[in-house]
Amino acid sequence: MIQAEKLTKTFDKKVALNNLTCRIPDGCVYGLVGSNGAGKSTFLRLLCGIYKADAGKILYDGMPVYENPVVKETIMFVPDELYFLPQASMNRMAKMYRAIYKNFSMEKFRKLAEAFGLDPKANINTFSKGMKRQAATALALAVQPKYLFFDETFDGLDPVKRNLVKTLIYNDVAERNSTAIITSHSLRELEDTCDQLALLHHGGIVFESDIQELKTSLFKVQIAFREPYSRDLFGDLPMLTYTQKGSVANFILRGDKEETEARLSAMDPLVLDILPLSLEEVFIHEMEALGYSNKDIIW
Repeated sequence: MIQAEKLTKTFDKKVALNNLTCRIPDGCVYGLVGSNGAGKSTFLRLLCGIYKADAGKILYDGMPVYENPVVKETIMFVPDELYFLPQASMNRMAKMYRAIYKNFSMEKFRKLAEAFGLDPKANINTFSKGMKRQAATALALAVQPKYLFFDETFDGLDPVKRNLVKTLIYNDVAERNSTAIITSHSLRELEDTCDQLALLHHGGIVFESDIQELKTSLFKVQIAFREPYSRDLFGDLPMLTYTQKGSVANFILRGDKEETEARLSAMDPLVLDILPLSLEEVFIHEMEALGYSNKDIIW
């Protein structure tokens, strides 16, 4: 398990992370989303031991990561800004990785290169942006580490290759009980891949939850009545938003869907529809409930 406690990191008096705390269990795909400058990349670099926290600590099963080669050899990080050796091919990069990581599998590397349709003998400098991202992903998965960190995993990938990367990451976690942490600005890319999601904003985690719980804890209601009414009709229902046009009201609720439906049905409405929310809608409404404006969030 990865345990981060009260992490703080500052660059030139600008706070990148502020008192961040979270626990990431083994064998899961953990998604990080948030606004530009929220601290996602900084958090990953702290997790890898690239940066040293100004305050707080990071522990892997009780062991610190900074300047600890025993922990670092279990980690593979694919950054947003990729780097390859000058004029290197994928084969040359694979040989370097094999010399560094004891679990690197040349057989798996060749299969992954083939799956992506990449020529492992070609100069990586001749690859497109998306092809470079695929090459980095193939090399990382061939390392077979316990912890896989991907920063902006799907950047530059076409829809087919995005789905392939999702499948490969998911299968790796399922088969080897590894842990993957994925950052993205797009909840749509993480919705069908991650077990847990966390939202970063202004250097801290403002919301973290199991993905299934997220998708069932909030829902949208559309309701209409014959007689005039107002919001007061619904009493203490835990609404996040409420709008009404004529006889039709729309609102977002938090709570048990079945209990809410039974309560509203007993009011004999003309129309009653209870609809699920997308994860994007869930996070926007959770942010608004916490006092953050969704206009500041880039999805």
